[in-house]
Amino acid sequence: MDTGTHIVMGLALGGLATIDPVVFNSPATRESVLIATIIGSQIPDIDTVLKLKNNAAYIRNHRGITHSIPAVFLWPLLIIAFIYPFFPDANLFHLWLWTFIAVFLHVFVDIFNAYGTQALRPFSHQWVALGWINTFDPVIFGLHLIGLLLWAFGLDPRSIFVPIYLIIIGYYIYRFLLRKTICNMIKRRIPNVEQVILSPTMKFFQWRVAVTAKDKFYVARAYRRDIVFFEEYKRVPLPDNPVMDAARKDKNISAFLSFSPVYRWEVEEYNNYTEVRFIDLRYRSNGHYPFVAIVQLDNNLKIISSYTGWIYNKEKLRKKLEVIPN
Repeated sequence: MDTGTHIVMGLALGGLATIDPVVFNSPATRESVLIATIIGSQIPDIDTVLKLKNNAAYIRNHRGITHSIPAVFLWPLLIIAFIYPFFPDANLFHLWLWTFIAVFLHVFVDIFNAYGTQALRPFSHQWVALGWINTFDPVIFGLHLIGLLLWAFGLDPRSIFVPIYLIIIGYYIYRFLLRKTICNMIKRRIPNVEQVILSPTMKFFQWRVAVTAKDKFYVARAYRRDIVFFEEYKRVPLPDNPVMDAARKDKNISAFLSFSPVYRWEVEEYNNYTEVRFIDLRYRSNGHYPFVAIVQLDNNLKIISSYTGWIYNKEKLRKKLEVIPN
């Protein structure tokens, strides 16, 4: 989920924690738990600082080890070590319990969007991205915001957040059933489907669709029960040749390939260099595929420049690559 949603979730969990009698009856525990749930709802995204280094490091590592199984248990201990000295009268176990819930929920809800996490590390480095919920979901954010406003106006948080979270659970179930219906429709229309990737959008009933079949990739949009197919591409495996071998050694290309489950590739030869392009098929927007990885190799197959990330116009991409004249 986005940062704003994680913030309101942390605040809401601080209110929900008052259903715990120990938290409700102990001012020190109640105050420390609220601080801990806010921090715990944010701390796994500390790896966002990798963006300051480069896109390759960010793409390869964001929602990786900080969202792993060991991290879910380690973060609460670190947070408590920071908070508890300021609240020595707080109940240590209940402070840990609600901090753990905050961290766990952060990682748990992140697996339901199209970006996903490596939540199964260290047992698997596979990305878990269920694609039920958009990274920013107005319904989930709105329900939390309403709850916080009611709490601010003096209502008992126990009577607010219990029903709100029951509604959210029902909402997740509904989104699952909606997604399952669309997947079944696609499988009936396309033969030999191996994988259907649905990416929710800000529009409630609209999804981006990328389908992997035996011989082709299909790109489409789904709205309610209507599916519109835009493009289809032959499914061509990466060639085993010197150009592709050199391209795959580049850090940006390597990061892209570690993250993207469905993409097409292109090779263009110019007078002084060869350009290898990888295009992720999941994020088609207004006829454009914004998530790409590109590397330029000289005639000796040495890397001249490369880039991976989200680009919405070619001029910006060329500036980043600093293309040599052909």
